[in-house]
Amino acid sequence: MKSVSGKRFAQLAEDKGWRLARINGSHHIYTQEGKMERLVIPLHGNQTLKLGLQRSLMKIVPIPEEEL
Repeated sequence: MKSVSGKRFAQLAEDKGWRLARINGSHHIYTQEGKMERLVIPLHGNQTLKLGLQRSLMKIVPIPEEEL
């Protein structure tokens, strides 16, 4: 699986209809109308996301591996 940065993942989530609700330090919190889930994406410069976190976020959004 290709790992991506937090900035890139946040951009992909926004393309899927998620909107930025608030920012708490370096963590951007996204919500989507009609869903109870929220995404917490750490944006630490261009540092890549850990694979476990990335997989979990990909299931919530959903984003297939081909779109990374």
